[in-house]
Parts: sequence; structure tokens; C-alpha cells
Amino acid sequence: MKSNSQLNYHFHTPENPQSPTPIVLIHGLFGDLNNLGILGRDLQQHYPVLQIDVRNHGISPHVDDMGYRNMAQDVLALLDELNVPEATIIGHSMGGKIAMTMTAIAPERIEKIVVIDMAPVAYPVRRHDSIFAALNKVTAASATTRQIATEIMRQDIQEEGVIQFLLKSFRQGEWKFNLSILQKEYEKIIGWETIPAWHKPALFIRGGNSDYVTEEYREDIINQFPKATAWVVAGCGHWVHAEKPEAVLRAIHRFLGTEE
Repeated sequence: MKSNSQLNYHFHTPENPQSPTPIVLIHGLFGDLNNLGILGRDLQQHYPVLQIDVRNHGISPHVDDMGYRNMAQDVLALLDELNVPEATIIGHSMGGKIAMTMTAIAPERIEKIVVIDMAPVAYPVRRHDSIFAALNKVTAASATTRQIATEIMRQDIQEEGVIQFLLKSFRQGEWKFNLSILQKEYEKIIGWETIPAWHKPALFIRGGNSDYVTEEYREDIINQFPKATAWVVAGCGHWVHAEKPEAVLRAIHRFLGTEE
């Protein structure tokens, strides 16, 4: 479904929600609203759940900027259209940074946040250059099938799971995400501008094998989110919600007060 602001979204409201406050699920780079579906299907038993395609992803609009303030404003504008005065935001990776930015722009609109494997810092490492190389090769080769695209991407990407994730956004020879803008705006995506302290509950979930949230970022987290708590899911990496969804959901339910 498209909103007036043109963000694509799905909004599910259970018949008897445990809480009227909606949960907004925000995916990461190269993803779409289905990426956190495994969390959404569980949470929508208790809450209204809003899943979105962020700008330049899925079937949301292709625009020229990937700044976090603008992406956060996109979500807030959608909440306005849906008459949602307050929400809990759950975001993975880039989506986590969007969630954190929303607390700076509209602190009174956010009840709680859950940030999955992301810290409020500018990362010095370019982690996605091999992915961009692979995606551009698929485009340059005018590949039209997933089989051909897979063969091409294997030249640059060793992780089969990453290839399969990317292929979810491959349709009839085209990438659903705006590849050229994501590459051009990549420094903004891995960057960060420190935000004012937000004194509401925040949960940071990280994969035990991931290096996105490490001890060196602890001070950055506490300075910007003084009420932050941490939850480490052992034995998984950056895609912690996909690798161990049950552990992630347990942490979220405990944080939200809906554990069974």
C-alpha cells in the first residue's frame, strides 16, 4: 500500500491488541519491508505492526538523498497520515539509525526503540564495496534471471546467504532498490551525526559474532541513550534476527513487557 508520501507499507492491526501503541519495523540497507517479517508475524499478535519500505528500497520512491534526518521524516510523515501519535520503533542496521534519528527529531512521538546490531556512530570501514561491485556487474551484464545473477555475484561475494538476500530485490533484470543512489550516498549511510540524549527506554540487540556493536561504542550509546540496555545473541552475526529469531523475539518481548 502506498501512502500520500508514497512510502510503501503494510499495516496490520490485531482484533484485540495488547497495546494500542503500534510497532514500526524498519529494514536495513538493500532490504525491504519483508526483511523483518519474521518479527512482524509474531509481534502483530500483540500490537498493531507497521512495516515499511524506506526511500530507494522496495517499491517506495527513488529520490536523490539518503540522509538520516530525511529518512526519519519520511516515517514520521507516514505516522501522521495514519493518525499514529506515538510508536515503538524497531530497526535493523540502517533501520536502527533511522529509529535513533527519530528520537532526535520527534522525541515525544517515540515510546521505545529497539536497535538491532547497529551503534550510533560513523563507521570508518566500507563493508559493502564487494556487494556494490557484484550488483553493478549484474546490471552491466544485463542479466535477466536469478540463476545468471547468482553466477555473476559469486565472483565478488562468498556468503551464499548474502547473495540470496540480495536476490529478493531482483525482478526481471532490475534491482528494486536504487543502486546508483545507494552507492553515491554510501558515506551518509555509514555516517552519523551525534544526537541529543533521549531519556526513554532503548534496547540494543547485537549478534555475538558481529563487529557492528563493540565495547568501544559503549560510551557513544550511553551518551545518546542513557536508559539503554543491551542484549547479546550468541553464535550469530549481523543478521541476528534472521539467524536466531526466537532469541531476538524473547529479548523484544521482555523489553516490551509482553513475554509469555
